[in-house]
Amino acid sequence: MVKVYNTLIKKKEPFKPRKAKKINLFVCGPTVYDSSHIGHARTYVSFDVIVKYLRFKGYDVFYLQNITDIDDKIIKRAKERKINPLKLSEIFTKEYYKDMKAINVNSVTKYAKATSHIKDILNQVKILMEKGFAYELADGIYFDIEKFKEYGKLSGRTALQADDAITRIDRSVSKRNKGDFCMWKFPKPGDPKWETKFGAGRPGWHVEDTAITEHFFGPQYDIHGGAKDLIFPHHEAEITIMESVSGKKPLVKYWFHTGFLNVNGKKMSKSLGNFITIRDALKKHDVDTLRFMFLSTHYRSPIDYSEYSLDQASSNLERIRTAVKSANKKGTSGKKYIAMFEKAMDDDFNTPKVVALLLEISKQLNKTGDKSLVDTLNKIGKVLSIDFKPKKQKIPVDIQALAKKRDEARVKKDWATSDKIRNQLKVKGYDVQDSNGKTIVKLK
Repeated sequence: MVKVYNTLIKKKEPFKPRKAKKINLFVCGPTVYDSSHIGHARTYVSFDVIVKYLRFKGYDVFYLQNITDIDDKIIKRAKERKINPLKLSEIFTKEYYKDMKAINVNSVTKYAKATSHIKDILNQVKILMEKGFAYELADGIYFDIEKFKEYGKLSGRTALQADDAITRIDRSVSKRNKGDFCMWKFPKPGDPKWETKFGAGRPGWHVEDTAITEHFFGPQYDIHGGAKDLIFPHHEAEITIMESVSGKKPLVKYWFHTGFLNVNGKKMSKSLGNFITIRDALKKHDVDTLRFMFLSTHYRSPIDYSEYSLDQASSNLERIRTAVKSANKKGTSGKKYIAMFEKAMDDDFNTPKVVALLLEISKQLNKTGDKSLVDTLNKIGKVLSIDFKPKKQKIPVDIQALAKKRDEARVKKDWATSDKIRNQLKVKGYDVQDSNGKTIVKLK
């Protein structure tokens, strides 16, 4: 039986979809005002593997993801670039699709743009106004959180903290409550707008997602996922809106959240110069290495993106691929490892245990040459979207440069420098051999 950690109850519980083997799953997609970064990649790779594993277990998963293509951030960036906001969001939406394809995130059933669901958004705003949950101010229509008595039940609080997604908090001084959020924003000069009976305007952030999920799933569904920093206020607001609109509880049966991603131990930001886009990451490391590195940490845990962690992932991948070359006879030992794989994944999608299992399989493959172990690796690799077939080694440019420096040191008989570089290469996961005066490096 699959057990999952549910943020709503803050513990693991058996996973039982609302309708037998049918699962409706929604994950918050990007706000398309800039290139997607490795933090996005970590979250979407995690959910890609979760969905692929659930399908491996025989579940019929409808995986829905929204695209926030109208938002304050988009408008601000468009003004800076002197371009129409909807044109800007279209450019980055297309770029996002390409990035997801590049990192093998191909499990999404449907991408839904916010601007394609304006009618659904307006319908929810209308119902909330009629029920007395919403009120109008000069700059838009707001939700009164005092009217929803269970506000805070997902996060356990009603006020902001340091790690929250605070960039889109509506700050009108006329709000009834500090936490009230805007669902329909009246336009400023030059803003995109839609004509409605409420007046011209555009949707607020939180109501976009509830309108989209209600359109595809109805008022209740199985799983909602996203990054941890969205729990408050975004996901809290989604619960507040949809349960107020429908009167049905809970909006979502299971809430999954991915942990934070740091770069070399620090929060990723452009001001620190450690902001890494998916495209930049793939210039230095292949997609298999990137995914293997992400999956070496549990999806709920924080992860540190560093050259060390990537080198380690690359080295482990090469160990597995090297072992595949040793397959030379028939056997049946691979079957038991599928059961072990399922046991690990059934425990809240424990991919670090799967990584350890993969390395154990490679060790057994080296010992026995059992071809059934290769079949097992391929089956697991299909779920992880990682290719374990042996590949011709590509030695990174920086490693080649170190090898060249070592050759130059050896010509000068600078043995201290030669030994120092040898040790550096070993630490990075490479074997060093001398051949005809040249340094030959190979992954261990």
